[in-house]
Amino acid sequence: MKYADIKALPNKELVERYKEERKRYQKMQFQNAVSPLEQPHKLKESRREVARLLTELNVRRTEAQYQAYMKNNVNTIEE
Repeated sequence: MKYADIKALPNKELVERYKEERKRYQKMQFQNAVSPLEQPHKLKESRREVARLLTELNVRRTEAQYQAYMKNNVNTIEE
């Protein structure tokens, strides 16, 4: 999934996808520890997908915190 597609997802679906991909990555790690995977590049792809999802979640969280901060400070400055 491309980053542009991730940005278009609603928050709830983004969190769901992150949880699913994280579980998938951990499962692949355990399988690889027991016996080598047939397609080890899938580990790298999954890890990067988790990072993309987490990056977008953090961007949205930071933006929400900034908006809340600005809302509180603008009201204080005007008074």
